[in-house]
Amino acid sequence: MLKGQAKKALSKKTKRGFRGYPIATIALYGPTDKKATKLVVGIVPREDADAEHMKKWYSDDDIMKEHDVFEEVLEFITANGARTVGMADRIIGCPHEEGIDYPEGGFCPLCPFWQGRNRWTGKVEH
Repeated sequence: MLKGQAKKALSKKTKRGFRGYPIATIALYGPTDKKATKLVVGIVPREDADAEHMKKWYSDDDIMKEHDVFEEVLEFITANGARTVGMADRIIGCPHEEGIDYPEGGFCPLCPFWQGRNRWTGKVEH
């Protein structure tokens, strides 16, 4: 694919709306809401099921600029037969994993931006 075409193709798939299962979910994570360093795709096979297949991509820079990642994402989605693709419209949290990279119930010491912040609205909650 030409540079940027996979990203455009994924964008088109997300705009098509619900077309049945399996569903591919795409989420972006980063140290702030301006720079994504992790992209995760989960494949949900049927209603009320958890993702059965999941793949993660990482970047030292901004993953949104790495066109080869989007080609791999498109290949993963196609290989898993996803009929619907959904993606959050923003970076939804820290790229580090609670219970793995930092203790359960705590905040990531490497991403203070997200401390006390609602991942869905981006607003700080008191």
